[in-house]
Amino acid sequence: MKLSDKAWSPYVAGVLIGLLQIPAFLLINTALGTSSSYVTAAGTLASVADPVITQIDYVAKHLSGAKNWWQVALVIGIAVGAFFSSRLSGMQRPSVSPVWSKALGTGSLSVRMVLAFISGFLLLMGARIADGCTSGHGISGLAQLALSSFVTVGCMFAGGMIVALFLRKI
Repeated sequence: MKLSDKAWSPYVAGVLIGLLQIPAFLLINTALGTSSSYVTAAGTLASVADPVITQIDYVAKHLSGAKNWWQVALVIGIAVGAFFSSRLSGMQRPSVSPVWSKALGTGSLSVRMVLAFISGFLLLMGARIADGCTSGHGISGLAQLALSSFVTVGCMFAGGMIVALFLRKI
């Protein structure tokens, strides 16, 4: 396996991601996660316009502590790493992914961007309501043997299979 390979084994990648839990717990006493980083970044930007926002308990808890800023760095690192990975492997994606083409055609970029924004917003809102995202439960929660994460991951896969069956019939 080389960095320039088109794709890594999902088993090797999964083990490497799982092993990242060790330094996360040892160095900053927290599990891997990313959904709180958006609250940290948005709260910081909003506090420039209105410093009173930092007095809201939900925002205040996300603006203090290394955990929250570490998550912001992780999100940035994921984006930068994905960019370099695509360049190293020589992968080039089509301008419109096959999934988008099948669902919406190759229509306007602005329509796709609006739909992607709305979808991402809803996904993030759900992650914040649940106090964590599905991958956080799957990676960090299962690593901690949290019963709630076992239930969440089971429901996530069951829901995904039901939706897939429904969409395949359309």
